[in-house]
Amino acid sequence: MIEQTVEIPTRDGATTTFIVHPERGGPHPLILFYMDAPAIREELRDMARRLASCGYYVMLPNLYYRAGVLEMTAEDRADPEHKRVFELMNSLTIPLVMADTDALLVYADKDPAASKGKAGCVGYCMSGQFAINAAARHPGRIAAAASIYGTFLVTDKGDSPHIAAPKASAELYFACAEIDRWAPLEVVQALDVALKADHVNAEVELYPAVQHGFAFPQRAAYDKPAAERHWERLIALYQRNLG
Repeated sequence: MIEQTVEIPTRDGATTTFIVHPERGGPHPLILFYMDAPAIREELRDMARRLASCGYYVMLPNLYYRAGVLEMTAEDRADPEHKRVFELMNSLTIPLVMADTDALLVYADKDPAASKGKAGCVGYCMSGQFAINAAARHPGRIAAAASIYGTFLVTDKGDSPHIAAPKASAELYFACAEIDRWAPLEVVQALDVALKADHVNAEVELYPAVQHGFAFPQRAAYDKPAAERHWERLIALYQRNLG
């Protein structure tokens, strides 16, 4: 595997981005990996490595670069950084992250290791909405997008995922935790109804008896069977649509 951390120019500065891909056999299909609220950390880099080991060029950008934040962990709610996480999360908007997405695609298209063909994306937690909107923004490029226990899935905004999804041509996958105060069951049900009403190529899958964050091995909510199920579903999604 080849790994590098690069500064990718954006409209608002530069985002520190972890890139990993196989050493041979390229160019490799691109996957954009959007972080969760506690920011970039080795846990996420390990997950990016696992995706890359399946034959992909994976980009994991730091979405908090505008605030000058590189890495942060705040699993403990007593941690004073926990409040900071919410401040940072709420500072992001879909238009901001879509501008970053445009910059990431420009960078990838200049790297011979990355394919210029069909690409995928995945967003965890706060970034589920970003993955779906990326697919809607780039329907000719993003062929597979996944939201893993995503938040803000059904809102009254025009770029709410349930509204953006029909604009995508990608196959969409939503993995939802049964126990999730950030995306309660009534929201998951409303999402499913909206997607089916609009005949979107999407699956909303409920993971029973697990909590928000179940796929992160360093989090208290980690559930190995559910986490492995999510990996199977995610990799199959990309294999079907990216090769």
